[in-house]
Amino acid sequence: MIVVTGASGQLGRLAIEALLRSVPASGIVAAVRNPAKVADLAARGVVVRQADYADAAAWDAALQGARKVLLVSSSEVGQRTAQHRTVIDAARRAGVELLAYTSVLHADTSALELAREHVETEALLKASGVPHVLLRNGWYTENYLAGVGPALQHGALFGAAGEGRIASAARADYAEAAAAVLTAPDQAGRVHELAGDTAYTLADLAAEIARVAGKPVPYRNLPEADYAQALQGAGLPPHFAALLAQSDAAAAQGALYDGSGQLGRLIGRPTTPWQAQAADAVRAAG
Repeated sequence: MIVVTGASGQLGRLAIEALLRSVPASGIVAAVRNPAKVADLAARGVVVRQADYADAAAWDAALQGARKVLLVSSSEVGQRTAQHRTVIDAARRAGVELLAYTSVLHADTSALELAREHVETEALLKASGVPHVLLRNGWYTENYLAGVGPALQHGALFGAAGEGRIASAARADYAEAAAAVLTAPDQAGRVHELAGDTAYTLADLAAEIARVAGKPVPYRNLPEADYAQALQGAGLPPHFAALLAQSDAAAAQGALYDGSGQLGRLIGRPTTPWQAQAADAVRAAG
């Protein structure tokens, strides 16, 4: 039995889809706050269990009979360490054989502010005694492609990453990696640094957007504070805008780059080309 947390989220759903290629649906548990959101998975035979991070007892029930757990990191920045602790403690009580945690690329040395809660969670895992494997995921290419529409609208792509190289990969690539680890032997104690095969700068991304769109879309690099202000002006909450701007600034220092090729080897194929995803995003934006 493999339990996937956050199963109604984007990564969790993709991980379940990847697992279904080699694991019977009855051997997969989708753990979610709102079971109605995964009714389609239930219809396909996936076991659905309700579990809220605020309810420790719910996780004891959700992990009943679990051999392995994919702990997809929570999206609630600032609350994640406590939420992850709830699942880790339940995994210890359940005696799971392996817990795979989606951390962040080079978490222990990363300049990303987002890395802090991942480092704290990794420490909790180490102290728990639960056999675990770390999936240190790099950036999702989709994180930057969300800006394609505004870039076409305003005639420029804005950021604060300078000439930092970004080795992102498709969210589906990371989901496949999680499924591969959960179905492979001897994973406890391993640390997988996962990133795309090919790195690019935001100027490269802007050039690709321009090429596909057939019109100029230059990259405009801004100071971190100015970029955060611009994101707020676009409607993002101040804290989230500051977090994204800091992530770009960290990318300028290499925080989103890794050239080891571990992700491609783990999934047994090249990672999804960022150029193809960018072209699809331009076409989708009209």
